[in-house]
Amino acid sequence: MSKTPKSIRGMHDVLPDDTPAWQRLETTLRETAAAFGYEEIRMPIVEQTALFARSIGEVTDIVEKEMYTFDDRNGDSLTLRPEGTAGCVRACLQHGIIHNQQRRLWYTGPMFRHERPQKGRYRQFHQFGVETFGVAGPELEVELIQMAASLWDRLGIQDVRLEINTLGQPEARARHREVLVEYLEGHADQLDEEARRRLHENPLRVLDSKNPAIQEILEAAPKLADYLDEDSAADFQRTCELLDALGIEYRVNPRLVRGLDYYNKLVFEWVTESLGAQGTICAGGRYDGLVEQLGGRAAPAAGFAIGIERLLSLAETPADAGRADIYVIVPEVARQGAGLRLADRLRRTLVGRRVQCNLDGGSLKAQFKRADRSGAATALIVEDEAGEQISVKPLRGDGEQQTVAADALDGLLATN
Repeated sequence: MSKTPKSIRGMHDVLPDDTPAWQRLETTLRETAAAFGYEEIRMPIVEQTALFARSIGEVTDIVEKEMYTFDDRNGDSLTLRPEGTAGCVRACLQHGIIHNQQRRLWYTGPMFRHERPQKGRYRQFHQFGVETFGVAGPELEVELIQMAASLWDRLGIQDVRLEINTLGQPEARARHREVLVEYLEGHADQLDEEARRRLHENPLRVLDSKNPAIQEILEAAPKLADYLDEDSAADFQRTCELLDALGIEYRVNPRLVRGLDYYNKLVFEWVTESLGAQGTICAGGRYDGLVEQLGGRAAPAAGFAIGIERLLSLAETPADAGRADIYVIVPEVARQGAGLRLADRLRRTLVGRRVQCNLDGGSLKAQFKRADRSGAATALIVEDEAGEQISVKPLRGDGEQQTVAADALDGLLATN
C-alpha cells in the first residue's frame, strides 16, 4: 500500500483554521502600503540565476548555499527567487517604469531558500516588501521606518526594537576592509571556520557573526564609522535627528551589515526577543547602486522586507471568524430550491456577509449542529417550499426565534 504523500520539508500548508490570521495580516499590509502611496507589483517566482549572483553577491550564503537552482529544458540556469528586490528592479528596468521618475512599489509572495528549517525559518516562506526609486535623501529611509512602525501599531506588536547602521559608500567600505582584514588576520587562530572563510571573500560579514568568541574579538576591531565619507556620515546624522523628532526609538548597531552585497549607506532591522535566534522580522536599507549594476541608469533606491510567518507569530491573534455569518437550514428536501434561492439573494443584498446553505439534508438537529460549527451568528429556517416564510434564530447571545415574511428578512438582518 502506497504511503500518503507529504509536503516537502520546510514547505508548509496554510490550513483553513490559520487563513483568517493570514488574511487579516495581508489586508493590513496592503492598506498600510496604500496609505503611504505605494502601488502593487507582481513578479514571477522564477528568475535567471545570474540576476541574483549579480545583485545579492556571489560570495553570500544565499547564492553559495541556499538557492533552489536548476537547468530548464533549454539549458538556462533558473532560480526560485530567494528575495524580492532583485526581481523588482529587473521588472522595473525591463518595462521602463523608473526612468527619470519616482516610484513607490510593494509586493508580497513566496520566497525560497534551502536552509535548515526551524521556528521562523522555512524553505518556502513569504515576504512583504516595499521598494522606492528616485528619492535620494535620508527622509525616505525614515519614512520606510515610519511605515514599519505603523504596522506594529496596527497589529498590536510591542516587543520589537529598531537597530540602524550606515555602511557608507563602496569607497569607504574598501578603506575599512583593508584595515579590518589586517586586524582579523592577526587573530586568525581564534576565528571559527565560517569567519576564516569570510575573511577574504566578504570580511564585513564577519561582523555579523553570532559566535560569542568572535564577537569578543570584534570589540577592538576597526570601526566602519571611522572611515565613512562625509556625505554618508551627514546623512546618517540626519536620519537620527529625524527619528528623534518622530519619537521613534532606535539603537545604533555598528555590527549591523546585512547579508546582501547591494546595500550602501543606511541599513536597518526591526528585531525581537520573542522568536529566539531568528529575531529579525523586518530588514532593509538603501541600495543606490543596484539599478545601475543591473544595467539601468543610476537611480537612488531603498526598501525593506518583512517575513510574514515571523510576523504572524507576533501579531495579536484574531478571534475565530468562522466560515459563515448566516446559515440557511432546510428542514425538508422539497424546500432545498427555496433555500438555495434565499442564500443567493442574501449574498447579493447583504454584501460582505457570508451565507452558507445546508446542502446534504439531515435532521433539523444535525443541521443546527452544522450551523453552530460554521461560526454563524444567525440561522435561517426555510418554513415552506415557496420560501415565503423564514424563521430567524440567533445562535450567539440572547434573542428569541421569530418567523417573518421573506421580503422583510433583508431589513431585519441588516440591523443585526
